[in-house]
Formats: sequence, C-alpha cells, structure tokens
Amino acid sequence: MTSALSAPKTLSAPQTLPAPETGPSTVSGSPCPTGGEALVRALAAHGVTRVFGIPGTHNLEIYRHLGAYGIEQLNPRHEQGAGYAADAYARVSGNPGVAITTTGPALLNIAAAVGQAYSDSVPLLVVSPGMPLRHPRQSTGLLHEMRSQTEALRGVAAFSHRVSSIEEIGVAVARAFTLFRTGRPRPVHIEVPLDLLTDSGPAGPVRTAPAAGTAQADADALAAAAEALRSAARPAIVLGGGARGAAEECLRLAEELGAPVVTTANGKGIVAETHPLSLGVCLHTQVVRHWLGERDAVLAVGTELAESDLWDAPPPLAGTLVRADIDPAQMYAGLHADIALVGDARTTLGALLVAVGGGGAGGDGTGTGADTGTGTGTDNAGTSTGTDNTSTGTARPDTTAVHQAVAALRAERDEETRGLDAHLLPYLAAIRSALPADTVITSDSAQCCYYGAIPHLPVAPEGRYLHPTGFGTLGYALPAAIGAKTADPDRPVVALSGDGGLQFSVQELATAVQLRLPLPVVVFDNGGYGEIRDEMLARGDRPTAVDLPSVDLTALARAYGGHGMRADSPDALAEALRKALVTAGPTLITVPEEPSR
Repeated sequence: MTSALSAPKTLSAPQTLPAPETGPSTVSGSPCPTGGEALVRALAAHGVTRVFGIPGTHNLEIYRHLGAYGIEQLNPRHEQGAGYAADAYARVSGNPGVAITTTGPALLNIAAAVGQAYSDSVPLLVVSPGMPLRHPRQSTGLLHEMRSQTEALRGVAAFSHRVSSIEEIGVAVARAFTLFRTGRPRPVHIEVPLDLLTDSGPAGPVRTAPAAGTAQADADALAAAAEALRSAARPAIVLGGGARGAAEECLRLAEELGAPVVTTANGKGIVAETHPLSLGVCLHTQVVRHWLGERDAVLAVGTELAESDLWDAPPPLAGTLVRADIDPAQMYAGLHADIALVGDARTTLGALLVAVGGGGAGGDGTGTGADTGTGTGTDNAGTSTGTDNTSTGTARPDTTAVHQAVAALRAERDEETRGLDAHLLPYLAAIRSALPADTVITSDSAQCCYYGAIPHLPVAPEGRYLHPTGFGTLGYALPAAIGAKTADPDRPVVALSGDGGLQFSVQELATAVQLRLPLPVVVFDNGGYGEIRDEMLARGDRPTAVDLPSVDLTALARAYGGHGMRADSPDALAEALRKALVTAGPTLITVPEEPSR
C-alpha cells in the first residue's frame, strides 16, 4: 500500500505513552522566541511529529514554525474532522493526538470531538489562539471574538488552560503530557493569547513531562481480589478500553479462572472474539446482563460499567465486584467496587495473575474456577455445565462444558437480537472474510455498527475497532479512519458508517483523496436516520425529519476524486473491499438497505 505520509513510531499498548523524546536539533530554538515558536518547540520536545488542523488568520504564527521543528501537518476539511482524526491517531499510535484550531467558531467546531475523546479516555491536545491578554470584557467586535473560549472547552475537556506569558506555554504543554502519562488520559485545551503568539520573550528552559512509572494496586487489595476470584464458582471478566494494554494478562486470567469474558465496545478484541471463553460485546442484551448479575465474582477492568456500555442502568450483582482501574474515582462510580485495584492495568493484572496461581507460562484454557452456570448445574442460557466446584475453587472444571455453556449463551444472545441484526450478518461475514486480521475498523453511531459490527464482527488483539461510545457523536468513522491510517500507513483501515452519519463529515473524502490513502468506506444506506425512525415507530409516532432525500454517494465519492462502488450482495461487498484495499485513494462502497424494518 502506498501513502504520502511516513509512519511515526507506534506502540503495542496505546495507553502506555512513551517517555519524553528529544526533538530535532532546533528544539532549543531562540532564547527569546515568539509565543508561536515556544509552543511548537514544546510540542517537539514531547515527541510530537504530526498535528491535525486548519490554518486561520489567528494561528499563522504557530504554522510558520512546524516544519522547522520536524512536525508534519495534516489538514482535514473541518475542525471536527481534525479532532476525530487526532483521536484515532492517538488510539492507534499510542501517542497523544494534537489538533490546532484558530479562534472562535473553529474551536467550537472541534468541541464535539473533544467531548468524544473525554468520553473514551483518549489523550487529545487541542491548541488554539485566544483573545489578547488585555482584551476587555466588553465586546469590541474583534474577529472570532467570543465571551470565553476556556469556559466553553472546560465543559468537554479535562482542563482548559489559558497561558499568560511566553514562559508559561512550555509549562502548560508539560502539564498536558503529565496528565496523559500519569492518569486516565483525557483531552486538554491550551489557549495562547493572540499577542503572545507574535510577541518575543524569554521562554525559559524546555520543560517536559516527567517519565512515570507504572502504578500497581495495593498488595492487600490484590490478595483479597485473588482470593475472591480463585474461590468463585461462577466467575466472569468484563473488559473495557482501559484493559487494552494488558491483553495477554487478561487472556491468561480468563483461562486460569475458567471465566467467560465480555467486553465493552472500547474493549472489543482485547481477547480474541473467536476464543471459546469470549462472549464479545453484548452487555446490552438482557440475557447477558442477567447472566452477569448472577456471577459470584466479577472482575471489571478499565470500564465504567455505565449506560453507554449496557444501554441501561447497571444490573445489581449478586457476587463480589473487583474493579481494576487507573482512575480511583471509578471505584465508586456506577457499581461500587467491593475490592478496589487502583493502578496500571498491565502491572496490576500481572500481579493478580501471580496471586491467583497463574504466574507461569500462558494458560491452556483449562481454568481453575468452576462452571459458568448458576450453581444448580444449569446456567441461565439453558445449557448444562455439570457440577459446581467446591467453594475453595481447587477443583478444575470440565473445560468442554464451560466452553459449551459460553457457546449456548452466545446463541441465546443472538436469538434475542435477531430482529435487529439478522439482515446484517451475511454482510458482516463478508467484511470479515475480506479483511486481514490486523485491520483497524472505525465505526459510527449507526445501526450497522452498534447492532451489527460491534457484537457480530469478530476482532482479535492484533486488530482494532474504534467506536465513538458514550458521547455518541455522528460523523466519526471517516475522519477517524484517516487519522488511523496516518498513524500506521501500512496497516489496512476500513471505515464503517450509515448514510446519515457519513454526511456529518463526508467532506473528509477530499482529505483522503489528497493523501492518496487506500481507504475503503463502507456505507449502509437506509435512507436517513434509521435508529431515530425506528424509535418513532416504536412510540407510535409518525416518522418526522428522519427520511433523507436519496444521495448518490458513489457519484459523490467520484466527484471528490475518489472511487465509488455499489454492493448489492455480501459477495459483491467482499470483492469491493479487496479491491479497495489496494487502490490508492478512498473507495466508498454503498450497501443499500430497506428504509425501515
């Protein structure tokens, strides 16, 4: 595959950010740089090699210095697209995504992407100019003037920092990267007043965020967690996005405990979804929620266990809840932890694995826990799993019976959702057959994604599935695919969207064309906002403002300079995908659907 971009260094664990790197030889810069140069110098000192954004009248002093510091610039066609691209760049590369906007409307354009990054715990840095230092509170009619950019961004970011001197610029950047490296990564906004960008003055020494060690949970809590899990007759594991850097440890724990694994959308693929212990992403189904509520021990790693994962309030749990998270606030959010493991997921789960007795070579799938049933010999999926283990957890379960029980629970889950997703399954199988295992799939808030691909398109640890959970923005898939592809140009990337969501950011086809990225964009076209249409019908309402006039999306893709195809069958979709993966530029593949079900 060809690309106009060179690949930056990538990491296997996206949550584990690299230690500060030495930038190019010019990183020391002038002792009295402009604020714009001081900002770019600080970014380079933290290893930033690529930024996303659109030049504007007020940020030109930033742009003029990027090349001298070895920072490549990618310009999407809308600031929201820049934010989504930087978000996906961070998720795939393991390095924070950086976006540069100008003042006022440009900053508000990216606010939705900042909110999405906050919801999904993505390290995203947004930099913008602001009104001059001594700008009066009273409106003066200055271009892009607004009452307070920092107050607006504080509502969606971890913090919004307005600097007051050139020297403070480096401090603000170091503060942002310290947050990214030492806690739950979330987006940050830094505002540099217009006059500081062009003024020159002492910047002080280049400050970089300190390298951070990996925090391990408290030893007593680890011992208590190990005992609860080791002695459980019906253990379960729930994995969220915060567990992604600990994929190996998660799998070994599941096999050591004989514990079925269910994930959130952000945790999709941490354990291969074809593994016999994997239930995939299905916390939204009633049968799996009921099953989870009856477990006598649940290990939840890096997840909020919130409505965005469950599509409802969290179910009450009958047993012990062990929560492992880098964010201590998660221990009493939603479902309160009975045993709290606060620390880095990989370090903490490694220690927990040793404590439960699995510290040697990788597990063989036999497990040390008991069956997946309810304690009566039959689980709530209606499948016999044999006799419970003793309360000590010393007896090994019948591995075959455990795997059969998981398969039966999967089947009952699928039967529950058949009315929503059955028509999508042949197309999802075709997509999977055409894609290499390490493909990155970006998705949108579309029915083909949350009813289709999230629960039914298997992903393994070498692949990735990026979805806008929680905040639930539309228009994420296409610009996110561009960001993912620039993070790793040699890796296949596919965007998956609906016709409604695509049109929130369809202009980014021009960005993909400009970069000559081989990028399939699969669009399931149901003639509008299918989910809202179905909700209206379910309420007995007359569908209003949800049926969109037909758009020839394939022709639109060609008008942008890309390629357009129509896939009227699963076989045609698989063939179109294989061709698109080796074709320079984006290929939009339309899959027609019935307008309503």
